[in-house]
Amino acid sequence: MRWAVRFLGLAFGIFWLALPVKAEILVENTLVANTLAAADYAKAPFGSVLFVRHALAPGTGDPRHFTIDECATQRNLDAVGRRQAVELGAQLRGLGLSFARVYSSQWCRCRETAELMQMGPVADLAYLNSFYQGIVPRGPTLAGLRSVLDALPDDGGITLMVTHFVTISAITGISVPSGGGVAYDPISGKAVKITF
Repeated sequence: MRWAVRFLGLAFGIFWLALPVKAEILVENTLVANTLAAADYAKAPFGSVLFVRHALAPGTGDPRHFTIDECATQRNLDAVGRRQAVELGAQLRGLGLSFARVYSSQWCRCRETAELMQMGPVADLAYLNSFYQGIVPRGPTLAGLRSVLDALPDDGGITLMVTHFVTISAITGISVPSGGGVAYDPISGKAVKITF
């Protein structure tokens, strides 16, 4: 009898191991998938939005005397970050990607990243601003961004949004490094990390 119980336990364990593992989790009502290489994304773009975190800007947060209209009061891209932004734009263009719209946070490091990527005219979007230090309020900022995402034109074009770690992770549930990207479908809530 004891061997039968052990056999059933072993069979049950093998059954569970044989089941396919689903690489998706639910985070803040958003379905999150794993990753997709940029080349594969370019062949069949997923969703209508590509979020990109600003390129490398050493440090965290911003100085206490932060002023939105004065880059000297903010944490900014360094030479490595500027090169990273240029290379990211070149890679996307080389893959044949183009964007119907390009939006950026009003923070200088995001704006500079978007401009250096050279993916089209850049429009400021306050709802992409960072709420990390409470400079802007988290709730209204995310609510505004969600309403913009819901209202994007259904024209088949991709919208590029250059923003911050906290904004991307709050909307998609995915964390990305500086210069990292997440493809997002506002209709289904699905998100896929893009590896550049």
